Formats: sequence, C-alpha cells, structure tokens
Amino acid sequence: MTNKPSANDRTSRIRRTLALFLPYLPSERIIKAHGPPDHPFALIEKIRGAMVIMAADRQAMALGLGPGMKLADARARGPDLLAFGHEPLADADLLSRLAEACERYTPMVAVEPPYALILDITGAAHLHGHEKALAQDTEDRLDRAGYSTCWALAGTADAALALARHGLKEGAEAQMPVSALAMDAKTHQALERAGLYHIGDIAERPRANLAARFGMELTLKLDRILGREDRPIDPLRRIGNVITERRFAEPLTHIDSALTCLSELFAEASERLNERGQGARMVRMMLFRCDGDIARLGLETGAPTRDIALFTRLLRERIEALNDTLNPGFGYDLIRLSIVASEPLAPQQLRLEGGEDREGDTVALVSQLSTRMSRERVQKFAAADSHIPEQGLLALPALNAPPSIRWKMPPSDDPPMPPLHLFDPPQRVQVIAEVPDGPPYRFTWRRKIHQVIRYEGPERIASEWWQRKDGQQPGNGGLTRDYYRVEDARGRRYWLFRHGLYGEEKANPDWYVHGLFA
Repeated sequence: MTNKPSANDRTSRIRRTLALFLPYLPSERIIKAHGPPDHPFALIEKIRGAMVIMAADRQAMALGLGPGMKLADARARGPDLLAFGHEPLADADLLSRLAEACERYTPMVAVEPPYALILDITGAAHLHGHEKALAQDTEDRLDRAGYSTCWALAGTADAALALARHGLKEGAEAQMPVSALAMDAKTHQALERAGLYHIGDIAERPRANLAARFGMELTLKLDRILGREDRPIDPLRRIGNVITERRFAEPLTHIDSALTCLSELFAEASERLNERGQGARMVRMMLFRCDGDIARLGLETGAPTRDIALFTRLLRERIEALNDTLNPGFGYDLIRLSIVASEPLAPQQLRLEGGEDREGDTVALVSQLSTRMSRERVQKFAAADSHIPEQGLLALPALNAPPSIRWKMPPSDDPPMPPLHLFDPPQRVQVIAEVPDGPPYRFTWRRKIHQVIRYEGPERIASEWWQRKDGQQPGNGGLTRDYYRVEDARGRRYWLFRHGLYGEEKANPDWYVHGLFA
C-alpha cells in the first residue's frame, strides 16, 4: 500500500519567491554618501548630445520629473532641480552588497537589474514565523539602512517581481498593466490598440491566437506572471551541497565563541558527508552581524576531509592571515557554514600495529601552508600532455593539482632521465662538431670553452607536427631536436640539443644547452 503525501509535504515542495524592488536606489545612494540635498535632484546621463534624467529622488518624482525626461525640460518645470552624474556601476555594486545582506534569510538570492532582488524563500519562512514576517523583517532592515523597498510574494520569480514593481500583493496579477510583461514598446502599443490594457484581459484570450499575433515570447512571459510556468534564478553565490547554520537570540560578541560555533557546524556537516561517503574540499562561512555587516571566510583542503581538528587548525590560520581582523561589533546573530565542494572519501582503517595512518599529514601540511600563504604561492608540479621537455610539467596550486600519475614502461624501454635543472628558455651555445650532423666536440657557453670527452645520444624529439598548418611537411613551424648528454674535461655534465635536422629543416642548425645534471 502506498502512503499518500501529507498536506504539509505537498506545501513544503511549493516554491515561494520574495521580490524586493528598490525604486529610489540611485538617489538614496547619493543621500547616503553626501546627505540629503536641500532641493529635488536627479541623476543624468548624456544621450545623443542631450542630458537625460536616468533616475530621480522622491521630491523630483512628486513634481512629475522622472526617467526619460530631458534635463532642460525638467528644469523648466522645476528650476531648483539639482543634477548629479548617473553611475550605473556604483548602483550595481550597491545592489550586490544588499543582495549579500539578504543572504541571512536564504542562500538563494539573485540580483535582478537594475533595482530589484529575488529571494527563493522555499523552506526558510518558518525561521521567522511565516512568509509575511520574513518579508516585513527584510523591509525593516533595508529601511533602517536607508533604502525604500516594495516587496511581494508569489509562486514564481516573474510574478513576484512584477507585483513588487507595481506595488501590488499576491493575487492581483490580473490588475497589472500589460507593460508588466516587459515586452518591447511596439508590442505594448499593439496590445493597447487591441483593447488589451491589463494582464487579466490577455489571460482570457486563447494562447494560440496570442502567439500567432504577438509571438511565443508574450505567452511565455504571461504564463510566468500568472504562475503557470517558472524559471530558475541565478543565485549570487554557488549553493553548497551541505548547509548548516545557527541563529542566536543573544548575539555572540566574542570571536572564540564564533570559532567554537563554526567547529560545531562543521561537525554537523561532516556527519551528513559521512552518510554520503564524502569529504569536504571547499568550505564557505558567513558570519552575519546585527548591524548588517557580513564577515566571509573560505577554506580549501588538499584532499577531502571530515577531520574537525584539521578544520579548526585551518580556520585559525585563515583568521590570522586576514588583513582586517574579525570584529564582532554588537555581535553575530547568524552563522552559516556551507560545504561548497566535496569529493568521495572512504572510511580509513587503522594501522595493524595501532594508530592512525600518517598519509594525511602531507595533505594537512599543504592545506595549512596554502591557507596561511595563499593558495597561489604553494604549488605542485603536475604532468602535462606534451613530449616537449619544457612543456612536460605545469606548476599548479597544490590544492588544485591532480594526483601524480607514474607511467609504467618495460625496463628496456625506460627513457633516460632528464636533468634536474632546466633552463627556460634554453640558452644558446656555440658548438664545433666533427661532422655537421654529429655530436658536439667542443662548445662555448658563457664565454667559457668546454671540451667534450664523453657523450650519449642523440635522443631525437620531434616537433608537434600535428599543430602545423601543412602536417608533417618540414619548414612550417617547429624543428626537430637532437639531444646529447655530454661531459666535459672537468667532469661537468650538460644536456645539449641541436635545433633542426641538418640540411633538411635548416642549413646551419643552432645549438642550445637545456639543462644541467647534478
């Protein structure tokens, strides 16, 4: 017998979206930076030789002076109108910072340019009692920060956004004008000429007729506003596959208490990872302060781990490496930890003689050094898919480097080992050979003459002919190299190569010293 899902289960799966519209964001940014001006003001931009209003404050909007109006016409109606330069990048940066502040409600926060935010609050409303309480708390916090907000709740992002922009509540979708569809001006005019002024008028029409006359885009946007179809939102940050958080009625005012809380949250996340047979590779932490400030910390490990002691050690290293120390201020009222990246991690067996396997010590050391010195400064060599000596290895951050691969070959086919020290680029030398295509007899490097008494070679390395325009035809980029291991009269050993086949690829090939043997 199959159990039917309960009403609570069905409700928890229904997506709920909160849209926040900040109509005066540009002007309120100016007020926050310079204080409230004595007269109405607008933000202008030069378009086709004329100064055009792009945004205005409340006073200017009350006088009927708004976006799209030329500055000269606006000052004819309001001589006291002040003008500031429009800075869309500054507005976008401010909107992103406000989106980060809204992450205290849900990790699914998206920016909707130019002046709106979308929050997916599915499953998060119960933390604040109910949906409207969460929305009201968001409005109150933004208002205290100096930003006016209109909000709306709906089942889809487009519906919530349209309702918020028109100052309506859920259920009033039919009352919105057709401009809420955000189509081009010609489509809006055509709809109004046909007597369709509101969303409700269009909703009653057959979809096939609308699509035939106005295109599929109109029916798609209509279904999204009416809640019949949804679209995914692009959150500001990558969502972790495991998220743990803790809220405090009494904010934490001591760093040690916050660190203890983070260790406990990681322990909770490790239990979930253990059930999946995984370990954490990237951990992101956010500490929300009562005044809206957010402290962000991130950790990476060289291998998947669930070791709480290692996490605590890396966390302290990360905090000590910060340019600005953590300042709890009036306290943290929310701390969130997310496992952004994880990898399979099987349980490890103890040694037969007792004690833990020490193989992870190297990984822990790499993780600790990378955390302390930055990930780009601790590197590891990784094999590259190239037979050219100087391109055979890549220096990658040790936290990102793939595991080393050792190529197994028959003993008789083992190639000679290259020198430990390579010059990049190889250094030019003057060589005298007994025959043009033979081994070096004497060479001059750094103004010193070296007499060759022993040599081994040649070891021929072809160029990457498959990258040539004309395939294997010579003379089209890239020359063959003939490498020799030589020893001079004083016992010093060098790795030399002739660049180009004599008489075939080059009339007088050049010689280079590529490396030194210990």
